[in-house]
Amino acid sequence: MRVLTVCTGNICRSPAVELLLASELAAHAGDPVITVASAGTAAVVGAPVSAPMAALLTEVDVPSDGFAARQVTPHDLRSSDLVVALTREHRTAAVQLEPSIVRRTFTLLELARIAAAIDPDELGDGAPAARLAALVALAGPRRGVLRAAEPQDDDVADPYGRGDAAYRASFDRLRPAVTVIARAVARA
Repeated sequence: MRVLTVCTGNICRSPAVELLLASELAAHAGDPVITVASAGTAAVVGAPVSAPMAALLTEVDVPSDGFAARQVTPHDLRSSDLVVALTREHRTAAVQLEPSIVRRTFTLLELARIAAAIDPDELGDGAPAARLAALVALAGPRRGVLRAAEPQDDDVADPYGRGDAAYRASFDRLRPAVTVIARAVARA
C-alpha cells in the first residue's frame, strides 16, 4: 500500500502527516508494506520541512531530517492506493490532475472521521496493509453519509507565515486525525 499526502508547498502540513503517519504505523502496526510519501500542488521543491513544523515534530520524537519538498505528479497520484489531502481544495486539485483517483482521495479529517465511525471488525483481521485497503474501500461509500457539520471542518488551515500559534493549531488538528487512522489500521 502506498499513501500520498498532499498540501500546497509540501513544507508544513503534508510532510507532517507523512512523517507522523509513517511513525505511527511503524509503532502500532510494524508493517513495512505501507509506505507514506507527500507532495505539494505548488511545492517549494527541495525545501526542508518549515522550521516551526519541524520543531513540533521534534516535540513528539518524529525527525524531519532529510525531507525535501516535491511537486505532485499524475504518476504519484496514479501509483498511490490512498491520497490524503489537507484541504478540500487540495483534494479537488489532485482529482483534477488525475481523475482516476477520485474514489481513493479524501481529506485527512474526512478520512479520520470515517475511520472512527467504522466498526474495526469491518476492516478484517489481516495485516495493516489489508486493513488500510479495506478502510479505503469502505470510506468512499460512507463519505456522503458521514459529512462534516460544515464543509470547512474537513480542512487543516495552512500555517505558513502565520506564526507559531498557527503552526500549533494546524499540528493539533492533523496529529489526532493521523492517530485515529493509524490505530484503525493497526487495530490498536
